[in-house]
Amino acid sequence: MKRIKGNRAEELGRAFTDETLMDELTSRLRQLKTFSEIGKALTSSLDLKEIIAAVMEQIRGLLKPTNWSLLLLDEEKEELRFEIAVGEGADRIKDLKLKLGEGIAGWVAKEGRPLLIADVSKDPRFSKKADELSRFETKSIVCVPLRARGKSIGVIELLNAVENESFGEEDLLLLTTLADYAAIAIENALLFDRVQLLTITDDLTHLYNSRYMHRFLDYELARVSRYESHLSMLFMDLDYFKDVNDRYGHISGSKLLAEVAQVILKNIRNVDVACRYGGDEFVVLMPETPKTRAMNAAKKIKNVIRETVFLKDAGTNCHITISIGVASFPEDAKNKVDLIHLADKAMYSVKSLSRDGVAMA
Repeated sequence: MKRIKGNRAEELGRAFTDETLMDELTSRLRQLKTFSEIGKALTSSLDLKEIIAAVMEQIRGLLKPTNWSLLLLDEEKEELRFEIAVGEGADRIKDLKLKLGEGIAGWVAKEGRPLLIADVSKDPRFSKKADELSRFETKSIVCVPLRARGKSIGVIELLNAVENESFGEEDLLLLTTLADYAAIAIENALLFDRVQLLTITDDLTHLYNSRYMHRFLDYELARVSRYESHLSMLFMDLDYFKDVNDRYGHISGSKLLAEVAQVILKNIRNVDVACRYGGDEFVVLMPETPKTRAMNAAKKIKNVIRETVFLKDAGTNCHITISIGVASFPEDAKNKVDLIHLADKAMYSVKSLSRDGVAMA
């Protein structure tokens, strides 16, 4: 009888061992599949949003957090922004910024080391800022840095495991490995975006350059024609800019152009496109905008430029004015060349009469 019981125990033990091994094997296969999928994302796209979405979807499937997010670091401002946030209340924190070193994510980004915290209420580094905005209660966190070329470019953080609301060392190891894959793909995408931006951005003013202006016009004029809408152009030229260069020097002249560009940006809509056309000439393209509304926008810019004190940092306290020409498609022009020519011609009519004014084509 004892022997029968002993055999039965051995059989149960083997069955338990076999089942455990099978579970372990299934888990490893799932992990390998995840690494494979992230590897595909690494090589199949240079689109930042596509890569992040693919990576985070694989992480969600493997580690099953309640909420999860990926934050990227703005080195210049030394702050983290939520590039993607998923889960309860995630839409409420999309505009939240965290200073480097602030909260768990800020600490991980600054130190470049991962953190596994089973109970955030006991960790002084935890910040309630995101919880208060999202109305979500964080209990446990696993957070790892995204590191490329020896520096942090962001972090991935998972909150509250679905099964037991806390993460373990294996979760930390897995997420760290996944983050290494993700960091390579994200860094490649960021570098690609940077190169693309350099080809369409003016170095001095950081506005779009004339190359991008022509590209945007080609696209927008086709769209406007299809939907019978409007596109207006403001063509701007600083008055007596040569006098500024002659009196204060070319370095001051360049700084003035950069400051004017920022004034223009602050006084147009998000949908408008500001470009440096060349020299001291600027262009603003205004989609879905008829000429009368564009005239009002031009007058506002003219007035703000006249009232602004430029080169204050250098103690120069320079005042300038601007001449602006306005033309619209299809009201005035029938194609891109005509639109530029008519807006430019209107601007020169102001130059020849009075300066510091606005004229319509």
